[in-house]
Amino acid sequence: MQLFLGADHNGFAMKAFLAEALRQDDQQVVDTGDEQLRPDDDFPQFAQSAVQALLAATDPDAKVILICGSGQGMCMAANRFKGIRASLCWDADEARAARNDDDSNVLCLPARFIDNQTALSIVETWLATPFAGAARFKRRIHQLDELPE
Repeated sequence: MQLFLGADHNGFAMKAFLAEALRQDDQQVVDTGDEQLRPDDDFPQFAQSAVQALLAATDPDAKVILICGSGQGMCMAANRFKGIRASLCWDADEARAARNDDDSNVLCLPARFIDNQTALSIVETWLATPFAGAARFKRRIHQLDELPE
């Protein structure tokens, strides 16, 4: 599975930690930026790069992990793209629900409010949880995709 990771300066260190942990777990990690710590960078460009990579990916199971200070900005930016279901998760229970119920394909993490080990637990849960595929969940996702831009 391809995993596209993006982060601004607030999430830069957490992104590096997660990328290393995921690579050790034999995941195919693609770092979409930033490549170096830049304290004055802005999150929208990294959300856009990662989401566009996901939308262009040939791997049907590909996913994105985005990290900024609160996670909110990345989530807002990612959800502007049709077909993206970005979820902000603070714990494993939210990650499980985001995948099970909503087929989340983008995970957003709040680097200022969780530590690296918590982030890794959230990521592992999110990746391990399949979409339940219940009719009501599929119907709601379809409704999301039909919302006007």
